[in-house]
Amino acid sequence: MRVQTFSILAGSEACNARCPFCVSKMTPPMGIELKEPEVNWRNFRKACRLAQLTDVTTVMFTGKGEPTLFPKQITRFMDELARYDFPIIEIQTNGIPIAEKPEIYDQYLKEWYEKGLTTIAISIVHYDTEKNRQNYLPSKKSYIDLPALIKKLHDFKFSVRLTCIMVREGINGVAELERLVQFAKENKVEQLTVTPVNKPEETENEEVWHWTKENHLLPEQLKEIINYLEKNGSHLMTLSHGAKVYDLHGQNICLNYCLTVQPESETMRNIIFFPDGHPRPYWQYPATLF
Repeated sequence: MRVQTFSILAGSEACNARCPFCVSKMTPPMGIELKEPEVNWRNFRKACRLAQLTDVTTVMFTGKGEPTLFPKQITRFMDELARYDFPIIEIQTNGIPIAEKPEIYDQYLKEWYEKGLTTIAISIVHYDTEKNRQNYLPSKKSYIDLPALIKKLHDFKFSVRLTCIMVREGINGVAELERLVQFAKENKVEQLTVTPVNKPEETENEEVWHWTKENHLLPEQLKEIINYLEKNGSHLMTLSHGAKVYDLHGQNICLNYCLTVQPESETMRNIIFFPDGHPRPYWQYPATLF
């Protein structure tokens, strides 16, 4: 068996954003609470070794909440990872703490880079500031300065990925996709990922599940985007879970899918390490354990 990514569930359920499509709220907590969890470090080292033996090249810090709210924990994870020398280490974040509190996070960014962090992936729904505010910070008057954050991360020598969740009134067709790609190019974003919003079959939160159901891309909207990428982009690779990577007008762009399950595949998408010491292949199925 080969595994594509070793995902580390950092932090807790605490989050400073209020995404209406929050996957974390729809999937089982599996022991994750609002407070910072104690990490089973012995089992974490076992999971790292498992990742090595299954040919993992990419480590991704992610969370049931916002992982950067617990920066000291990320530093500890980085220290533990050092002995395994994974070539690519990424973190998925909404970027809000990093942008709003430079007096705290600038030093951590420097430290994480020196310890091996390579890529910072920022979650968005749009290139438009107001649309991002409505989805991530609806109770605030303004959203972060995204171009300034991207520049800051580049100044710290990180690669930047924009991870855009596509919803019906957001990036919902070719015209909006082209503007998003232009925004990425103008800001020298190395990687752009677009993912249709998705939901599990069963949910822990009916409100979020129904919002997501009502705001899926329409089939014709997704088909238009797929056809456009196939016709206008150069198809570079297909990942194990079906995501396709293209060069589109000089911009790296990946059409991705979340919550995928492929039991017949020889390559598994994820080993997901939960702080209680359990590595799992899926977010939505608590019974699945390595």
